[in-house]
Amino acid sequence: MREIEISLDSIDKVKNFVSITTKFDAEIDLVSGRYIIDAKSIMGIFSIDLSKPVRLRIHEGRENVDDIIDALNGYVKR
Repeated sequence: MREIEISLDSIDKVKNFVSITTKFDAEIDLVSGRYIIDAKSIMGIFSIDLSKPVRLRIHEGRENVDDIIDALNGYVKR
């Protein structure tokens, strides 16, 4: 499992983020405080506080984690 910090600070970013994550079979979660949300669920994402950066958690699987991170590069908090 790998974790990175990301920012989803607009509605368009959330829509595009979900569009990208649903292309992968891997289990991908968002962690905000004590909440863990499915990163492929637009409704779940809007239920957390997006004014702060959240942790993206990618579980190891058949897909290369680096490929998923590359696809989500525009959301990585720097």
